[in-house]
Formats: sequence, C-alpha cells, structure tokens
Amino acid sequence: MFLPTTQDECRKLGWEALDVILVTGDTYIDSPFIGVAVIGKVLVDAGFRVGIIAQPDVSSADDITRLGEPELFWGVTAGCIDSMVANRTASGRRRKQDDYTPGGVNDRRPDRASIVYSNLVRNHFKATRPIVLGGIEASLRRVAHYDYWSDKIRKSILFDAKADYLLYGMAERAAVELAEALKACTDPTTIRGLCYISRSQPDDVLEVPAFEVVRNDRDAFTEMFHAFYRNNDPATARPLAQRQDTRYLVQNPPALYLSQAELDAIHDIDYERDVHPFYGDAGPVRALDTIRFSIATHRGCYGECNFCAIAVHQGRQVRWRSEDSILKEARAIASHPQFKGTIQDVGGPTANMYGFECTRKMEGQGCCPDMHCLYPQVCAALGIDHGPQLELLRKLRNVPGVKRVVVASGIRHDMVMADEQRGDEYLRTVVKHHVSGRMKIAPEHSEDAVLAQMGKPGRASLQAFRDRFYELTERLGKKQYLTYYFIAAHPGCEEKDMRALRGFCADKLKVKPEQVQVFTPTPSTYSTLMYWTERDPFSGKPCFVEKSVRGRERQKKILYD
Repeated sequence: MFLPTTQDECRKLGWEALDVILVTGDTYIDSPFIGVAVIGKVLVDAGFRVGIIAQPDVSSADDITRLGEPELFWGVTAGCIDSMVANRTASGRRRKQDDYTPGGVNDRRPDRASIVYSNLVRNHFKATRPIVLGGIEASLRRVAHYDYWSDKIRKSILFDAKADYLLYGMAERAAVELAEALKACTDPTTIRGLCYISRSQPDDVLEVPAFEVVRNDRDAFTEMFHAFYRNNDPATARPLAQRQDTRYLVQNPPALYLSQAELDAIHDIDYERDVHPFYGDAGPVRALDTIRFSIATHRGCYGECNFCAIAVHQGRQVRWRSEDSILKEARAIASHPQFKGTIQDVGGPTANMYGFECTRKMEGQGCCPDMHCLYPQVCAALGIDHGPQLELLRKLRNVPGVKRVVVASGIRHDMVMADEQRGDEYLRTVVKHHVSGRMKIAPEHSEDAVLAQMGKPGRASLQAFRDRFYELTERLGKKQYLTYYFIAAHPGCEEKDMRALRGFCADKLKVKPEQVQVFTPTPSTYSTLMYWTERDPFSGKPCFVEKSVRGRERQKKILYD
C-alpha cells in the first residue's frame, strides 16, 4: 500500500488520526530506495499510523494542514539529496531540473528545505508535537559544519530549524524507538542515532570545541571534525557535546547496524515501486526510471573517499542482504505489470562490495582508527571475495521472467584487480552478462598528489582493469565501453594537474572525458574540511584550493579542450 496523503485515504484505512506525519522535499515515490518511504513503512510495520506530505507549498497552509496534526511527531526531511545540492550547481547557478519532482521542473523544493519545512509546521501548528529532522541533509549537518553556499560555519541544523530531535544515519531502528518512547511518554534522549539540544552538558560525553570557537578558528574546526568523524563507528563511538550559544548540541552514539535479518525485513515490506497517484498526475518523475526495477543488495562502503559522505551516513562497514531476500524481491519485480525483463541495477553505493567483510571482525571491534580499507592500497585483511556476488548474479539470471540483470552501480576497479582468486572471473561474468553498453567506474583523477587528497588509489590498477575489460569485451564480440567519472577543482588540484589528466585520458585511456564534475564542498567530508581550511587535515601542511568560480570552471573546461 501507499502511505496515505489525504484524509480520505486515512479514513479508508480506518485511521481517525495519524501518529506520525512525514514531510519531504521529494515527491512521494514508494520504493526501498527512498528513505522517507522506508521510514514510513517501517513505522507502519511496527504498528504506527503514518501519513506523508510531499513537496508542500510553503506559501500557504493547504498542503501542510491537509492531514491535520500527528499524535506523536512530525518527521521532516529535505529528501534523498541535500536541498542545496539539488537546487544549486557547484558554481552556484540554479538547477532547472529536479529528478524527484513530477514533470522535472525544479520549482518545488526550497533551499534549506529542512529549515523551511520545520518553520512551515510551526507557523501553522503552534506548540505542536515534536519536530524530528532526518535524511541526508540533516544527517550531515548535525554538528557545526562548513556551508559552501554561504561560505561560513553554520550551527547544527537542529538549532537553525528550531526542531526538537534529529535522527542521523540509516534511522529505521531509531525512528521506531523514538515513536515508542513518545507514545509511552518516556525520555527519548538515550536513543542511539539521535541528536538533541540540552541546556547543560550531560555526563560522560566527549566535548568538542564550541561553535563560537570553530566558526573563527580553523584549527579548532579541524580538531572538532576529527572528533566527529572518529565517533561514527557504532562499536567504539562516544556521545558528543558541542556548546552552541547557551545550550549544547548532544549527539548520541550511532545506532547499531541492522542484522541481516533486520535488513531483509525492511526490504521484504511491500513497496508499490511507483509515484503516489496524488502526485503522479503532475507528470513523469525521472528518478523512478532508474530505481523502479533496481535492487539494493547492501549498504555502507569500505571506500571512505575523502569527498564522499557515504561512510558518515551509512557506515564504513558493509552490511548485505541474504540471497533469499534479494531473490524474493527479484521475483516480485518480475511479476510487476510494467516489468519488461531487465533488472536495471543490482548493487549498492559500490556494486562489488557484496558478501564479504574484514577478517578483523569490524562488527565487534570497530573499524581500524588509523588505516583505511582501500587506501593507499587494498588491505589484505579485508578479504575481498567476489564469489558471493557471482553466485547471486547467477541465480538472478535464472529468475523466471528476468531476461537481463544489469550492474549499473559503480564498480571499484582496484578491488577487482586485488581479488586474485575470483576477480577475473567476476569481471568476465559482468562483461558477458551484466553491462548495458557502458560500465561506470570512478577513478576521479590520474595524478598521485590529487588522488592522495581524495583518498583514492593510484593509476596502476585502473590501467590494468581497463586493458582487461577491453580484452574480454573484444573476445566476446561485444560493443561495450568504460565510462570514467572525474572531479575537477578538488583541494590539491591545480590547472597543471587537469592538463596532466587530459593527457592521461588521451594517451592511456584512449578517451575524451565525458563525465566531469566540479568538486562541490558538501558538509561532513574531509575534502570539504580541506576546502575550508586550505590545509591537509592529517599533515597540517598547506593545500592549494581553487575557490574562484572562474578558476573552478576553467579546471573542468581543460578536460574538454
């Protein structure tokens, strides 16, 4: 079923009132790839009555009052993408299109949507139930953070939105625990994965430098960020406190990772895989084209690239679903009346991280505090094994009604080359069965100094992967290509580095780059910390940062000349 969006729909379900109302900056797509839909369905599965208001008109009361007032809390999210990223390019220009808006015109999601929607609720419901922030925008802005669009350090979004609580990360368990606590009228401030505001500093917390200090002192901001980043592992994290004006932002340790059974249960919920009819009549939703018949097999990422927030939001440890759960979803997709035979993607943040984990048992001991899994080279303890995904792909190909299974998520080429036992078999299988014309990989750059700032591997594994891919493609008589993603103007990158990258693409990769983006400093990444401080946060040495719009665009243009 869809979550209700109107009072009539609530009455058809026999619901006289709602326990939770979710407000989102995306249109309402009922899919396991859409966070607000997952949270809503998980709450309903736990016995709560949940409604949803998508992309409310912020200039009137019509949308935000449509479902009345919830019994327990309002859940507010900007959507699947930070609203500033969704609305603005890296150069600050307004984006014309929005893949999560019916009709595709970017005219429904306000800048700083979490703040705007929280204010909208309070404007029309005085002294209302608690407002709870969630989603990627809130998760990555939960402590004092650098905001690229205003070029300054901002307070926790919990303060700016004047909300009551914030749930960060993958918040399924925390959302249910919060709803249960509010229903029982018990104190929710001990829930893992929750942030709240306190007038005093709780006992046994790690206090990080205050907002008033870090907004003007870049060394203090770096100290704060290190503490914030180190305390994202559920196995080892301490609660944090940061003074902001006269009160404290308190961040409880992250929620414990879901077990495989719990992850399976979330994906076993019935999703409509469509836009709710209330919103769908306004036009097609482009995001649906890529997620309707795709399957998420795991969450989390071992990569921990400096410019990426996945490790902060989903975790460094990869957790994967069981084969049975994934195959059950594939059979459900195959029976969908609009399914044409192709599963459009099987993967996660990185496709080939399914089914293996560190032999040091990250679950119990936590991630290594002083080393990365894949940088500067693949750690031997990671135990990369493409065997489980090979078996899964084989079984998916044999699901009745499935003609083709595509691996469209990005693949870590260095992991393929590091797997001496199954890596080549995996690449052969993917090239033979699972490429839809182009395979996506993201080397990001070619120059060692820039790659070091990104936390990405050197070019050797890329060249070996590229040669093997085309050897296999030619042997199979296929017309398939590699698509490379690159970043311009990352901290540490100068124009000479982009010219070197252009030469590398021409001489070694034999391509003219097509997918190049200008680095966008988004909250809660080490690359953004470098951008703000103009220093390497690990060595303390100065780091060149191109900050002018013209210079940043010029770096990108070099690859196209």
